[in-house]
Amino acid sequence: MVRQYETVFIATPVLSEEQMKETVKKYTDLLKSKGAEIVYENNWGMRKLAYPIRKKTTGFYYLIEFKAEGNVINDLEVAYKRDERLLRFLTVSLDKHAVAYNEKKRAKKAEAAATVEAPAEA
Repeated sequence: MVRQYETVFIATPVLSEEQMKETVKKYTDLLKSKGAEIVYENNWGMRKLAYPIRKKTTGFYYLIEFKAEGNVINDLEVAYKRDERLLRFLTVSLDKHAVAYNEKKRAKKAEAAATVEAPAEA
């Protein structure tokens, strides 16, 4: 059964911008190769960690929301565990309320961006 999931991973802060893009591409390509449909991606950027992880106090956060079969999650998390560039990751299944909330939040964000751009054009 196809369900909607959200995964967030924290990459080590010593990566260059190019290495971070490669890491993201690796996981989006892995998901697509397993038949997943990427719904939304968001780069949260460099953020301070709540507590040190492997002596690091900051990390690159990245969110991917996707639709996939349940067996894809296991393959994704095995790949996460094998990647030394990742400090932490979390994958959760979204229920219908969470999906609706995320869509509403994105629509509001797009609407706000459109209202900011509209006066600039006038």
